[in-house]
Amino acid sequence: MTQPAQPVSAGAPVDTLTTVPPPAPIQVGNNGSSGGYKFDPDQVQDVINKWQALLDDVNADIESATTVAQVKPPGQEFASGDFVTQGANPSGQTLLTQHQRMKTYIQNYIEALQQASGKIAQSEDDARQTAQQQGQAIV
Repeated sequence: MTQPAQPVSAGAPVDTLTTVPPPAPIQVGNNGSSGGYKFDPDQVQDVINKWQALLDDVNADIESATTVAQVKPPGQEFASGDFVTQGANPSGQTLLTQHQRMKTYIQNYIEALQQASGKIAQSEDDARQTAQQQGQAIV
């Protein structure tokens, strides 16, 4: 014997976030966009490493959330089936979706940090090459 599916509550929250927001503007030294976060060129790699560690943690959490999202009922009776289809799987899927969004945000932030710090490195390389060329013209 099975029970009819329970209707979704009219007051149930609805996920309206369809995209992951971009990271705030990042400035490393004098490069990048102002109005957001500003980092010293010497310290930005430590910040990147911390975000990479967070990404590793989120990847581990995604594995756990996947298990929750794919849980199977312990028995083939309506109570277990209803719990899984109306509670555990939807909650697990929401958990998994949120962690995947967090992963995307972290990846975008790491990329933005690397891009801002790469501009610094490129500017320093350009300045070094210009100084070498100017020095050669004097000799």
